Amino acid sequence: MRRTLLFCCTILLTACGVSKSSFSPGRKYAPDQLQKDYDLYRSILEHHHPSLYWYTPKDSINYFFDYGRRQLSDSMTEPQFRKLLSFVTAKINCGHTTVRSSKAWSKYSDTVRVGKMFPLSMKLWNDTMLVTANLNRKDSILRRGTMITKLNGKTIAELTDTMFQYLSADGYNRTHKYQSLSNRGYFGSLYTTIYGPKEKYELEYIDSTGKPRLITIPVYNPAADTVGRMAVRPPARIPQPSKKERKRQQISTIRLLRIDTVNRTAMMTLSTFGKGYGLRKFFRQSFAALDKNNISHLIVDVRGNGGGNVNNSTLLTRYIADDKFKIADSLYAVRKRSPYYKYIQNHFWNRVFISVFTNKKKDGNYHFGYFERHAFRPKQSHHYTGKTYIVTGGNSFSATTLFTSALIRQEDVIVVGEETGGGAYGNSAWLIPDATLPETGIRFRLPLFRLVIDKNIPKDGRGVQPEVLSLPSIEAIKRNADFKIEKVMELIKADQDKNKNP
Repeated sequence: MRRTLLFCCTILLTACGVSKSSFSPGRKYAPDQLQKDYDLYRSILEHHHPSLYWYTPKDSINYFFDYGRRQLSDSMTEPQFRKLLSFVTAKINCGHTTVRSSKAWSKYSDTVRVGKMFPLSMKLWNDTMLVTANLNRKDSILRRGTMITKLNGKTIAELTDTMFQYLSADGYNRTHKYQSLSNRGYFGSLYTTIYGPKEKYELEYIDSTGKPRLITIPVYNPAADTVGRMAVRPPARIPQPSKKERKRQQISTIRLLRIDTVNRTAMMTLSTFGKGYGLRKFFRQSFAALDKNNISHLIVDVRGNGGGNVNNSTLLTRYIADDKFKIADSLYAVRKRSPYYKYIQNHFWNRVFISVFTNKKKDGNYHFGYFERHAFRPKQSHHYTGKTYIVTGGNSFSATTLFTSALIRQEDVIVVGEETGGGAYGNSAWLIPDATLPETGIRFRLPLFRLVIDKNIPKDGRGVQPEVLSLPSIEAIKRNADFKIEKVMELIKADQDKNKNP
């Protein structure tokens, strides 16, 4: 369910080309327009958000609300206003509450060419930053695995401390923020959004001998690069796959099962629990295949799974769980009606859902009792009885956290990797309409329900912790290794050897 607001923002700030519509990306909104939108933004959050003060005390939230309001004494462009809203929104510490561009801006983005951009993709963790990709093909110095220690005079700790201020996450989760910056192109887009576009960048790095070095690199200009390469060699005509084949390729990136019958192992890769990808059929066929081939070790890779439909994540859980399980100790909304209904997407249907499926309790909240009471039973047909390894990381979010939480205590399930991006104690989600600010058209995601997964664990603002930690390393990044899967394969081999020689 995750979100590329800042990526889009940055690209368009630096984009080349002219819109085919009358939309002007440089339009500035007057202070009174910005103030009207900002006051509405604050009022909607204060009225509807079920966890506004869950991880940040009310006086602190009010401080940041007031701080943002004081910045609106001058006119701003949409990207400038979004930047401010993202800064304030991040203080809620809710990963489902994020800022999005206006529909007009999104439509405009389809009419422009990508402009100048930061040329490097990075992998970040624990104040460490390594190059993972370089758009400048002529650069033989900043290759994959090169450690960067400073960018334009700022240390990695200084950069992340600033950039994290604009990233929403559940509670105090830093793994999710590190992973967001590590997603391809995102570091550069957020850097440009915060610090502004640059024509060149000064980097301090560690060379192959371990010595610190200084280098200045130019901004990457895709238009100039493309023209240059086309002047040398015209592009070859590449046959386009059929519509059916394109659909098949797309589906294979969403869900995939690979079976090794020799070693009786299988890997299921899932990048979403969303609707429209035939997951129910996929699960049914997959677990039938695992049963047929007598698979003893199953890897479920959900590192890139940002969540989606809870029914799908629950269904997968039922194929693996040995006992009955609940997905929520409590699930409730704080409002049924809204004076701001005309600004909130699908308000009528959301109100119908809350009216029909929830009950108002003594605490004044509207509880979705079915999930609070219901325990799901394991699947009987093709239920998996082997050993399961769930691979997690900072992109494992929302419904993926529910899936991991439901299985982590099971004896034959081992969670491997890094802390999930989604909160272990709970999150604010379920119904998540967009709210649209009328003056600028900027949208923000508004979760309507608070979900507590397990009330018996500490509300410490962290994700689900892996049982076997597998962190990145410089060596693994340099050789482009899938270090988490390598760790899982070590565990599987050890288990197989143990069974051979009990």
